[in-house]
Amino acid sequence: MDNPIAQSNPLAAEIKAAFADALSGAPGYPKIDQAPVVYSGSAGLGSRDVRPGDFVAVIEHLRAKKNQRFFVLGIEHPLSLPVEHEPDVRPKNAFSMRGHSVGGYGSITTNKVIATIVSDLFGLKVQAYPMYGSEKKGLPTTYFLTVADEPIGAHAELRHVDFVPLNNVNAFNLGNPLSGLVLGGTVFIQHSSRDARQIWSSIPVNARKFIQTNRIRVLALDAIKVAQEVASQRELAQRMQGIVLLGIFLRVAPFVQKRGFSESEVDAAVEKSLRKFFGKRGEKIVQENLMAVRRGRSEVVEIPWDVMVEAA
Repeated sequence: MDNPIAQSNPLAAEIKAAFADALSGAPGYPKIDQAPVVYSGSAGLGSRDVRPGDFVAVIEHLRAKKNQRFFVLGIEHPLSLPVEHEPDVRPKNAFSMRGHSVGGYGSITTNKVIATIVSDLFGLKVQAYPMYGSEKKGLPTTYFLTVADEPIGAHAELRHVDFVPLNNVNAFNLGNPLSGLVLGGTVFIQHSSRDARQIWSSIPVNARKFIQTNRIRVLALDAIKVAQEVASQRELAQRMQGIVLLGIFLRVAPFVQKRGFSESEVDAAVEKSLRKFFGKRGEKIVQENLMAVRRGRSEVVEIPWDVMVEAA
């Protein structure tokens, strides 16, 4: 915690008190001639993650033996330690996704379905979670997923990702959704057109330069239209566009091809997971969601590299 009016944070105060007792020869304490310098900090304020880069910043701060003995991590603050480097601590060959959507589009449910399928069918370790507040519906939502052969130790907003789906067409106006996308990664863009040049020209110039420099694959599909055509109930169409993304994910994820599963095997695993989430809504809803996945996987288009470079 951050308690400005106290001498130190509660834990730091207890540690300092223990060394003070040892210095004064208090019973039960070993006698010491000098107390060490104690550094302390506040982290997790506002539910912010403590990132690997924050730990690196702390160690660098201690190694420099700076006079600032109290610091803050994870938020903008006059006493925050600068994060110069954010190490990639994911397991070897991990595959990560950071999605940008809108609350109510069904993307969070899709993330759960993807995690279930990956775990059940491929036997891989999965970590999936969203980032939103209580007022999420209708507001920008970010969600994360990491797949790996080994246990995933870190839990924080992902800064190194292989796949960035943009269900929210306004994502480019809210920041840099391509930040952290690795060399050769993939981005999916919700787009009403299937014309490669029209899709490419609609992407902001700075994003296009990043895509070209880092040789990013660009996929696009009108997931909204697919959901509207598949859903028999109008109120489900908005949420079902997130399910379309599941098909696109299965098209992108490298472990689908590496494991050599047939399309029918993947289809069966998808249906099994969809029944876990939507079975109580009836067979018709399950089949509609399954059709949304199939169409997402088969109808998504990829912008050819020559289209991207000819406009450079």
